[in-house]
Amino acid sequence: MDERTGRDWLRAATTPRLIGIFLILVIGAAVCLRLGLWQLDRAQIRGEQAAAVEVAELESAEPVPLASVVGPQTQLNQDMVGTPVVLEGVFDQPEQFYVVNQAHEGETGYYVLNGLTLTSGEHSGAVVPIVRGWVPEPDEAYAQALPGAGQEEVTVTGYLGPSQGAEEQLPEPDMLGSVSAAELVNVWGTPIYSAHVRLAEPEPGPGLPPGTPQIQVVGAPQIENAGLNLQNLAYAGEWWIFGAFALFLWWRMVRDEVRHQRREREKAAAAPDRDTGSPAPSEQLSGSAAS
Repeated sequence: MDERTGRDWLRAATTPRLIGIFLILVIGAAVCLRLGLWQLDRAQIRGEQAAAVEVAELESAEPVPLASVVGPQTQLNQDMVGTPVVLEGVFDQPEQFYVVNQAHEGETGYYVLNGLTLTSGEHSGAVVPIVRGWVPEPDEAYAQALPGAGQEEVTVTGYLGPSQGAEEQLPEPDMLGSVSAAELVNVWGTPIYSAHVRLAEPEPGPGLPPGTPQIQVVGAPQIENAGLNLQNLAYAGEWWIFGAFALFLWWRMVRDEVRHQRREREKAAAAPDRDTGSPAPSEQLSGSAAS
């Protein structure tokens, strides 16, 4: 845009009529923006409510045998996440791990992770990663308080969760950055489940020493992509489009005003100078022909 064009746009935009229209449209765009933000808040609230209802339904559902849902080395799909399952096995894997940086009820701590070897069903002998719960700090007492003392068969119920991506290796050998089957397979071997199970109830194993915090169950995993209500999100987008259209409309009106002013200047430049009595170009040509 050259200097003259810039002056034309500024002159057109600052006419009283367009300034008034601009103020009205800006107010309208601001209202649309605010309504869009309100709908976005509603989308978040309704999405969280829907996710909470879905988790509550999962937690109240009757558990089903693990083998009827998923097998070893099989990735979970969205519908499987959070499914309540029941399984039988022995906590005979000697390695216990702590998964770092896990939030629970506003605090950051660790998940206690052990391997359960299945003792029944078609996948007998496969290892299932079990998140026994959350603790504020690691303690070797948790390894000694395994249900079944690591020797007897136990029946556990819990909620299916997906295997997570492997994190950077931590310096402590019993620490993990995530519940990752890719890391655990190097320790427990195969067959191993790509999913993990979060215990649904506090474990009934041997008591912990006095003063040692109890392991707190963490419940079903949150359902992914359930954080927004799509209908309210669409409404928010519509309001923002209306606001943008109001500003676009003002730009179109300024552009039309610029074109109108240019046409008026061109007409004025082409009109004869009647104040000086100078003939129009067509009259000069007629006079020359007559002579």
